[in-house]
Amino acid sequence: MQHGKYGFIVGFLICPLAIYTLFVVWPFLQSIYYSFTDWTGLSPEFSVVGLGNYSKMLRDDSFWSALQHSVTFMLLLPVVVLGLALFFAFMLNVGGRGRKGAAVSGVRGSAFYKIVYFFPQVLSIAIVALVFQFAYNPNSGALNSALSAVGLDSVQPDWLGDPSLALWCVMAVLVWANVGFYVVLFSAGMASIPKDFYEAALLDGANRVTTFFRITLPLLWDTVQSGWVYMGILALGAESFAVVQIMTVGPGGPADSTNVLTLLVYQKAFVGGQAGYATTIGVALLLITLAFAAVVMRLGRRERLEY
Repeated sequence: MQHGKYGFIVGFLICPLAIYTLFVVWPFLQSIYYSFTDWTGLSPEFSVVGLGNYSKMLRDDSFWSALQHSVTFMLLLPVVVLGLALFFAFMLNVGGRGRKGAAVSGVRGSAFYKIVYFFPQVLSIAIVALVFQFAYNPNSGALNSALSAVGLDSVQPDWLGDPSLALWCVMAVLVWANVGFYVVLFSAGMASIPKDFYEAALLDGANRVTTFFRITLPLLWDTVQSGWVYMGILALGAESFAVVQIMTVGPGGPADSTNVLTLLVYQKAFVGGQAGYATTIGVALLLITLAFAAVVMRLGRRERLEY
């Protein structure tokens, strides 16, 4: 059985590793190289400037502003999204009233609720951003119209036009768009937990809160940790770029109050013609993403529970 084992393994791995190296590793290495140049992104000619782009980045106020917003997304979005998803999934799968022959059960119609929660995942993030852009419209949007309908005409915020509100409005859209995916993910994990655990805990006098923190969360911890990393990467990456690019004035405004690192990379590379400097910001974003994943995996490390 050992004869030719390594040749068999190499034969299966060489193609996917070659493709991964060509389309993932090599572009990363190219970006790191271009971050040391003054490449405009349009001309084939450029020169090496050493650490000049990195020095410029550290003195750039727009970089620090975008970094602050990206870090805010990275820290708050996973907490809010995963917290809401765990709550809804627990209510759907465990929080229902006990039925005949079952001490623990989900709410009635839980399958329908899961479909409703998952519905935003069917929509493109661009469509979601456009819908909420119309909803936030201060003159004819759904939010201000609802406030007017209940007699709150004096409370008519300029949602995306107010620097103190715009970032939170964008964050609310990202929460709405992502909670449903994790509700379904956590529901699948909770469905695999034996009901005997819950029934034994309830017989011992534990309430729903205790069963959540003592049974559900520990047994789902690996899934929660993976979701935390994935949600942090989304908050730093493509989804935050798409929502800010489509919804906000500028984009990234007003007064640079919603700009994020991914949008800043786009602006510098495709609007400002500073591809070398844009890749420098991209390298910084890569390091932040890797550091976030490493910290979450390190702090979330715990003994694996099996059942």
